[in-house]
Amino acid sequence: MTKKTKLVAVILLAAASFAVYSMKQTPDTPTKPAPVAQVAVKDQKELAALDYSGTQTIELNQNKPTFTKGDLTIKNGPWERYGDLDHLNRATSAEALLNKKLMPTEKRGEIASVTPTGWHNKKINGQYLYNRSHLIGYQLTGQNANWKNLITGTRQLNSPEMLRFEMDIRFYLEKSSKNYVRYSVVPIFRDDELLARGVHMMAQSIDSDAVQFNVYIFNVQKGVTLNYADGTSTVTTTSNTANSSSSENPAKQYVDENGKGLIKGSNSGVYHLPGSKYYDNTTNPKAWFKTIEEAKKAGYRPAK
Repeated sequence: MTKKTKLVAVILLAAASFAVYSMKQTPDTPTKPAPVAQVAVKDQKELAALDYSGTQTIELNQNKPTFTKGDLTIKNGPWERYGDLDHLNRATSAEALLNKKLMPTEKRGEIASVTPTGWHNKKINGQYLYNRSHLIGYQLTGQNANWKNLITGTRQLNSPEMLRFEMDIRFYLEKSSKNYVRYSVVPIFRDDELLARGVHMMAQSIDSDAVQFNVYIFNVQKGVTLNYADGTSTVTTTSNTANSSSSENPAKQYVDENGKGLIKGSNSGVYHLPGSKYYDNTTNPKAWFKTIEEAKKAGYRPAK
């Protein structure tokens, strides 16, 4: 295996109290950079062998995509390509050269007709465990009920983890019709399991580093043990459902393990806390915030 084919996963080790949806009590106190550990991953099989250890999104190859020069050409214009389903009916890959021309102009369609492998959905604390997760997000290519582009993904995988990267791409593409982004999303399965262990996402803007990432996101859900063999699940802890009431401490921070804000600001001027009633329905947030105080200062109000 050559050095070029080796992926170096840079995992930012978070403190135990800094998990997803954690709330810091002293937001004004500067945090020290977390120590960095490096794990060599030679191929997708080794990527599939990784076990989740508290950090949901890890950077591969120092966050630099491994596209070749030929992968980045725009001479044929924008395109999208989806790999065939494998022998177990699992989605395999989604590749694209994204541009504003591919973005949807019509209202999003229904996708309930697609039942991806590992689909054993149920409600936990009033919210569904799984989403039909697009490999390439609807907002980028307008794909609806495409079996080759949908996998069973947890709410946590779909939003905010994958959504963050998708929104960065969308923002860049909307700036100019001359902007292009080479994009690759591959679901990672371990052996013959029906539920993906995670997704490998890479993106590179053409002639620019405005969009550039190479990450692996674990398909996990806080407080739930997943059986990746078939997608069944067991609730392991009782999750506290957050709400958007004004009684919440406005200074408490809602951040992921990388310190990024998790509060969604909707296009209608309402902010939604993780775990609140409309959080998962807010799929295209206009802004992200760490605290209620930040959201209110930006002119957002709590949900009723």
